[in-house]
Amino acid sequence: MASCKGVGGEVSAAAVPHVLAVDDSSVDRAVISGILRSSKFRVTAVDSGKRALELLGSEANVSMIITDYWMPEMTGYELLKKVKESSKLKAIPVVIMSSENVPTRITRCLEEGAEDFLLKPVRASDVSRLCNRVLR
Repeated sequence: MASCKGVGGEVSAAAVPHVLAVDDSSVDRAVISGILRSSKFRVTAVDSGKRALELLGSEANVSMIITDYWMPEMTGYELLKKVKESSKLKAIPVVIMSSENVPTRITRCLEEGAEDFLLKPVRASDVSRLCNRVLR
């Protein structure tokens, strides 16, 4: 599988990118977390946008957020908007993922500041795109 590499090769343990994975589906959370961990990311997985915001309020060392689009209570789009409206959080890249390929939705998310939009199921081959987002 692919892994993220720093300028001088493998990323040191202290510099491992921390990804917050947000998905209401336990299966999808396990899949994305497994792919990210096998690619040398540190992953914290939560089941809702609300829980993601709580965690972000207490932990500032998140390198990237990857969130499902459709979730109860708060969609990934709403989470994206809240992150981008926050002076403390707006620099964190947000990647949206969805099983539905809806061009207008994808465009709207990218226009609101999403770094990328991935179609589910997320594959290991998507990791190189994520590495470019996190480690620039």
